[in-house]
Amino acid sequence: MNKHVNNVAPEATDLSRRSFLVGTAATGLVLGYAGVPGIGEALAAPSNFEPSVWYAIAPDGLVTVTCGKADMGQHIASTMAQIVAEELGAKWSDMRVQLASNDPKYNDPVLGAQITGGSWSTMMNFEAMSRAGAAGRMALTEGAAAAMAVPASELVVRDSMISHPKSKKAMSFADVVKSGKATKTFTPDELKAIKLKTPDQYTMIGVSVPQLDIPSKTNGTAKYGIDVMLPGMAYGAVVTPPVRFGATVKSVDDSAAKKVPGFIKAVTLDDKTGTTSGWVVAVAGTYANAKKAAQALKIAYDGGPNAKVSSQALLDEAMRLQKQEDSGQFFVKDGDPAAAFGTAAKVLEAEYTTSINIHAPMEPMNATAEFKGEILHIYSGNQFATRSGAIAAGAAGIDPKFVVMHQMWLGGGFGRRLDADMMIPAVQAAKAIGKPVKVIYTRENDMTMDFSRPLTYQKVKAGVDGDGKLIALSHDVVSAWPTQRWGIPDFLTPSVDKKGPLDSFTVNGADFFYTVPNHHVRAIKNEMAHNATPSGQLRSVAPGWTFWAVESMIDEIAAAAGKDPAQFRISLLDGAGKNDGGAQRLRNTLLAAMGLAGYGTRKLPKGEGMGVACVSSQERATASWTACVAHVAVAPSGEVTVKKLTVATDVGTQVHPDNIRAQVEGAALWGLSLAMYEKATLKDGGIEQTNFDSYTPLRMSQVPEVAIAVIANGEKATGVGEPAVTVIAPAIGNAIFNASGARVRALPITAEAVKGAMKA
Repeated sequence: MNKHVNNVAPEATDLSRRSFLVGTAATGLVLGYAGVPGIGEALAAPSNFEPSVWYAIAPDGLVTVTCGKADMGQHIASTMAQIVAEELGAKWSDMRVQLASNDPKYNDPVLGAQITGGSWSTMMNFEAMSRAGAAGRMALTEGAAAAMAVPASELVVRDSMISHPKSKKAMSFADVVKSGKATKTFTPDELKAIKLKTPDQYTMIGVSVPQLDIPSKTNGTAKYGIDVMLPGMAYGAVVTPPVRFGATVKSVDDSAAKKVPGFIKAVTLDDKTGTTSGWVVAVAGTYANAKKAAQALKIAYDGGPNAKVSSQALLDEAMRLQKQEDSGQFFVKDGDPAAAFGTAAKVLEAEYTTSINIHAPMEPMNATAEFKGEILHIYSGNQFATRSGAIAAGAAGIDPKFVVMHQMWLGGGFGRRLDADMMIPAVQAAKAIGKPVKVIYTRENDMTMDFSRPLTYQKVKAGVDGDGKLIALSHDVVSAWPTQRWGIPDFLTPSVDKKGPLDSFTVNGADFFYTVPNHHVRAIKNEMAHNATPSGQLRSVAPGWTFWAVESMIDEIAAAAGKDPAQFRISLLDGAGKNDGGAQRLRNTLLAAMGLAGYGTRKLPKGEGMGVACVSSQERATASWTACVAHVAVAPSGEVTVKKLTVATDVGTQVHPDNIRAQVEGAALWGLSLAMYEKATLKDGGIEQTNFDSYTPLRMSQVPEVAIAVIANGEKATGVGEPAVTVIAPAIGNAIFNASGARVRALPITAEAVKGAMKA
């Protein structure tokens, strides 16, 4: 029988590929386990009842849910358990959670790949986990009915008990499991036919139950990647080049490093995956000595093709590309904006920019690699097990099926751990010295080698008719293409102009729910930025910059038309055509935020203003409807004080109300940080900011009042981790204009920019 501590199960050791009764694994990128010698036999206790690949019920009645998503503090493991518990009928105190390995049986039911991002986890797994729970309840009920010799239709399931009111007989889940009577299986069609509870029947969903992972995270028993300890393990400290990408190592002098106690070897990475370039890892018996050895190495580099690239060069190139009519591909191509501009009463144009931004999670990147015969074991916290396993295999020069990934709790991810660069030095060092190696980045490694949010340049042009109605809008988005860098065709989107696939994760959000008869959106890849600053997905992805442009321009149009910006938005959210349904939900969310903030109901002091924005993030097809009213004060010096952020979000079905509010608040504050404080710059091919003294996220003293309204209407559950990030910056920018008349178009917003715009 498994032993459990504080609701978190010990690391799963069941690596079998045995069949499961309730499964929804999709085809896709497959790696790990298939055909691996010694892996294939059932290892779990046969007395466990496993109605699904996603959970097992032990003879003591404890229900252990396996979470196929990375848990980086958003409590997604607990959320998955809560969804299962609702339909299963389990008592919350009986629930436990553990994290999935990279066994393909855990592939995402919808996406195929094991990936955590896009605010997809709850929305895309709610139904599958609900059906898994319901199937388990039905199997237990039939087993209990057989054991008690009563009709299954007369049984009631509640709090891990199955009772028969007429006869007063009852069995616990534990009793049924021990009896061996629960044997019912389900075909995929039978699973689909299960009638799930309606929202009015929920007893667990919508309740802020205690999060299952908190006790272990507070008493130290939860294991993060940085906590991994293996027998005979050595440590690696990486030395990275002064250029973010493209450098090569010419020579390594380790004579001084050899004087460091416990120094083992300096390994120059030969990374055939193209994830890293110009890296060396110093290996020693302790991490402290590995760092000393790394500092003692004398390395000569060839800076490569990006050695002179700067942020300004990236911006200049973006502007050059945007001016070329044949650049990029079309993401949206409705009507004829060019013709409409010719008949418009007024035409507006504006340029919007965002800077390079860094993830900087509190737990630095780390990974531990160990070869056991022909099997490579990787221990790390990771958001994209499918791709990362393949990267690790590529670094080792082995077939991906021989990689076993041990998922750890993540000390922050926010998109950073979608990448697997930290695995490469661990794998190659372990292979070079013949023993396990744990690699831990310094903060400087982490910041200068981050797969950052890319620098972006956007040009927006809009036309209004004589009545002030928006009749045309063209929007060009120029950036690196993070998703294309992954090399996974399924993650790219066919362009509407048939010019080939584009990275929709750079333009999502530009396909808004406003009704505009002539609307074009062009996605343009900045090849220079793509090569010099390999970019990744930072919390909120494209809507973090596309809505900065869209929602700022909507305000500029409203001002030019002499209309209230909130009412102007409402007029555009009429639900016509393809915007049916979504526009109404966004309109309602905007009204909720306005009402909670008291927008337009009182006269504000001089130098203060409120601004609005409303968004359909993360993506149009998987939107969470979110609106913000920002209240700011602007000093004559241009200094901006954000006094209050009021955020309303429509999440459909809310699983855990307290967690939703925490996620929305955290997202709003991250949005504020990106809007006002965070900026990384590139000089001579390298990121200049190396720690929190030069890269300065929001501090506690800068946190404003935050008010949140959650709209739970029983619709399909949506995501909450990212949408509020995207709505904050435009709401603040619009509030600054209403407070001071200054229109800002670059992030982060600086006092100098505001003061300059005030004078203009």
